[in-house]
Amino acid sequence: MEGSDKQLFRTNLVDKYFGLISFSEHIRKYYEGRAVLITGGAGAIGSNLTIALSLLVGKTGKIIVLDNLSAVKDRIPWNVPEFENVLFVEGDIRKEADLKRVFKEKPTIVFHLAAFFANQRSVDYPEASAFTDVIGLIRLLEICSLAKIEKFVYASSGCAIYGSYPDLPVKEDFVSLKLTSPYQINKMTGEMYCNFFYHQHELPSVNCRFFNSYGPGEVSGQYRNVIPNFIYWSLANQSLPITGTGEETRDFTYVLDLVQGLVKSGYYAQAVGNNFNLAAGKEQKIKEIGDLVNELTGNDAPHVHRHKRKWDTKSRMWASIDKARELIDYNPIVDLKDGVKDNITWFKLYRDEIVRSSDFPPGISAALTNKLNR
Repeated sequence: MEGSDKQLFRTNLVDKYFGLISFSEHIRKYYEGRAVLITGGAGAIGSNLTIALSLLVGKTGKIIVLDNLSAVKDRIPWNVPEFENVLFVEGDIRKEADLKRVFKEKPTIVFHLAAFFANQRSVDYPEASAFTDVIGLIRLLEICSLAKIEKFVYASSGCAIYGSYPDLPVKEDFVSLKLTSPYQINKMTGEMYCNFFYHQHELPSVNCRFFNSYGPGEVSGQYRNVIPNFIYWSLANQSLPITGTGEETRDFTYVLDLVQGLVKSGYYAQAVGNNFNLAAGKEQKIKEIGDLVNELTGNDAPHVHRHKRKWDTKSRMWASIDKARELIDYNPIVDLKDGVKDNITWFKLYRDEIVRSSDFPPGISAALTNKLNR
C-alpha cells in the first residue's frame, strides 16, 4: 500500500472519531485558522493530535511539529502526516535556535508532548531524562511566556504523579512523593514548573495527566508500552512476556480519546491552572490484554512470565475522570476491543516501517529480540 493510502487510513479514523464525538461549533471556530505548535509530534499521541488539529485549523491554519526524532530508531519522521498545513521541524526543545525557529511561525497554542519517554529508559539514562523533561520544559515555558501564548497544554503522567500506593480510582487531589523512576520525578517537577509559570508569569497552562495509551501510531520497542509490544510479538506468533503475575491492572486509554481531551483542554477557559486525568476510567488486567491481542491475531503461543522491574511497584491503576468530565466535557468513547483492532490494522499496514523502527537491542530477554514476520 502506498504512503498516501496508509495516511488516509489514519485520517479516516480521526474523521470517524470526530463524527462520533461531534466537537461543538465553538471548538471548531476557536481552532480554525490558528497556528499551533506540537512538541513531540512524531510520536504516537503527537502524530494523532497533528492529524486532528490539521483538520480543525483548516487551510488557513498551520500545525508546527517540533521533534528531535530521538525516539525514532531510523530517524525518519514517517509517522508525521504529510499535509499541506503541517510543517515538520527536526529540532530540540533544549536548543534555543530550534525554539526560535518554530516560534517564528507565531503559534498561539502549544501542546507539549515531547519527553524522554519511558520509566525504564529514564532509569538507564537519568541525566538525559532530566535534561529533556525539566531543563527543556523550562526553556520552552520561558519562550512561551515571552511570546504570550494563549494556552500551554502539558502532557503529564498519572502513573507518575500518583506514585506507588494511591487509593483507587485515583483523583487529582492525591499526590505522592513515593516516586520510583526519574521519569516519574521529572513529570511531577514538570507540573510544578507549569504551575509556577502560571502564577508568576500568568502563562495560561493546563496539566493533562495521561494513563496507559495505545492505538495507531505507536511502534513497539524495548522502552515502549505493553499493547504495541504485545501486538508485535503476537503477529510473529511469539509468546507474550508478562512482567509479574498478569493480575496487575492499568487504565488503558485509546489514543484518540486522549486527543479529544487535549483538543478540549486547549479550548476550555476553565481548564487553565488546573490538572486532571485523561483516561478510560476503567481497570483492565494485563493478562486479559494479552489474551485479547492473541485472540484478535490468532496467536496461540502461551504467555510467559518475567520478573517485575524494580521501579514497577503498582499492582493496580485506575483513574477517576470525573474532574475532566466536569471541566472540559471529556468523554472517552472507544471500547478496548475496537481500539486494539484498529491498532492491529495499523500494525499490518505499516509493517515495514514498524519492523525498521522497533528497537530491541541485544542483551535483553531473547523473547523480545525475534523480528516480526514479514
